Amino acid sequence: MGENDLWTTGDIGRRLGITAERARQLSHRPDFPAPHIDQGTVRLWQPADVETWITQYRPAAAKNQPQP
Repeated sequence: MGENDLWTTGDIGRRLGITAERARQLSHRPDFPAPHIDQGTVRLWQPADVETWITQYRPAAAKNQPQP
């Protein structure tokens, strides 16, 4: 993925080493960043917003940097 690409729940899941379904569940937490695009079934996030959340709420995953 390019630097300016937006992430899907699948991308977030790959980044965290979890399933897309689990990433979707996490995305509904009140502390998870709001999607950059939210059009019904299409929800896309800015990678930097997700990385900030990972650093704060999933510090162990922040140490591992696999990119989607």
